Amino acid sequence: MARRARQIFVRNAIAAFGGISAVLQFVGQLFPQSFPDPAPVTAASVAACVLWGIGRARPVTRVRQEFRRPDMTVVVEEGDLFEQAAHLVIGFTDTFDTVPESGLVISEASVQGQLLARRYDGDLPRLDAELDAALGAVTPVAREDRSRKPLGKVDRYPIGTVAVLGTRPRLTFAAAYSRIGNDYVAASSVEDLWFSLNRLWDTVSRYARPEAVAMPLVGSGLSRLDYLDQDSLLRLILMSFIARSREGAVCRELRVVVRPADLERVNMPEVAAFLRTLASGVDRA
Repeated sequence: MARRARQIFVRNAIAAFGGISAVLQFVGQLFPQSFPDPAPVTAASVAACVLWGIGRARPVTRVRQEFRRPDMTVVVEEGDLFEQAAHLVIGFTDTFDTVPESGLVISEASVQGQLLARRYDGDLPRLDAELDAALGAVTPVAREDRSRKPLGKVDRYPIGTVAVLGTRPRLTFAAAYSRIGNDYVAASSVEDLWFSLNRLWDTVSRYARPEAVAMPLVGSGLSRLDYLDQDSLLRLILMSFIARSREGAVCRELRVVVRPADLERVNMPEVAAFLRTLASGVDRA
C-alpha cells in the first residue's frame, strides 16, 4: 500500500472507530440491561472500521466535474497524455528548443521529447518547420549569441507565446512558460506560469472552443517550480482555467492528465472537493 493510501487508511479507520465507540457508549448508557456482550460488538466494530478504512484508501484515479455558465467539464485523471482523443497542450521554453542533444537541451523522456517521438514520429524538420510557421508573426524579444548558447535555438520569444501546431482534430498548443538559461536549465515562476496559462486559454478559445483539450501537470518537470508541490500546481491550473472561463468559454472539456508516477503526490479526493467548491461558486455567481 502506497504511503498516502496508508495514511488515508489509518486516519479513516481511527475516525470510524472513534465514531462507533461513541455511539456504542451512548446506546449502552440508554439501554444498559439490553446492551449485548461487548466482545463480539467490539470485534464487529473493528472489522467494520478496517473495511471502511480500506474502502476510503482505495486510490482515486479520475475526478470529473461539470460546470454551468459556461457549460464545460473538467477532468483530472491518471493516464498517458498522448493517448487522449483531444488537442494537446505542451510546455516549451522561451527559445522553443526541440533538439534532444543527448538530453542536454531537451530530455527525450520529457513531455516535449515525447511530442517529437509520438506525434511527429521523430521527424524533427517537420516539427521545426511547423514551429517556424506558427511563430512567424511573433517578434523575438532577444537573440542569444551562438558562442554563449552553442546548442539549440537562439531566438527568445515572450513568455506566454503560444504556437499552434498540427491540424484538426489533433492540434498542439506549444506554450512557452519557462526561460532556458545558457546553461540549459529551464526556470519559471508562479507569475510566469499564471500569465502563460491566461495567454494559453485565449489561444485555446480561438481554436478549440467546442472541443476537448488535454494537458499535463505543467511545471512539475524540469521548469524549476520545485517550491510548489503537485497539488498546488494542479490547483493553480484549475483556478486559472475556471477564472478565465467565467469571462467566456475556453473549451468544452479540459483534461489534466497526471502521470502514474505522480499520482501518489496528488490528493484526488481533495481535488474533487476543490472542484465541487469552484463549481458551486461559479453556479451561484
